[in-house]
Amino acid sequence: MKYRKQNKPAPPTHPSALAVPSYHRILVKHGLIEKTLSIPDAYKVFLQVGADPEVQKLSRNVERGNKMKHVPALYLATAMALQGMTKQELEALKLRMEEKRV
Repeated sequence: MKYRKQNKPAPPTHPSALAVPSYHRILVKHGLIEKTLSIPDAYKVFLQVGADPEVQKLSRNVERGNKMKHVPALYLATAMALQGMTKQELEALKLRMEEKRV
């Protein structure tokens, strides 16, 4: 007995949300950059955020087993540290990043 071949539609190649690098999405999610900031500039900001002493202290305390979807391991510790920060801590971080840019 022959079975009919099912025609499945092709999966989408690149969902629009994943067209932007994960570090850009992380920074936008936490309000540290505008969505319209260029990717190279966003990467510079992400490196500054990762080098911040408060973020480094929090990222050392992050559990390694808890993973976020669509975030590479390279950015996971910083993303988890930002997620664990309060609004006041994020605002203070944003001010420190603005001071470094000037």
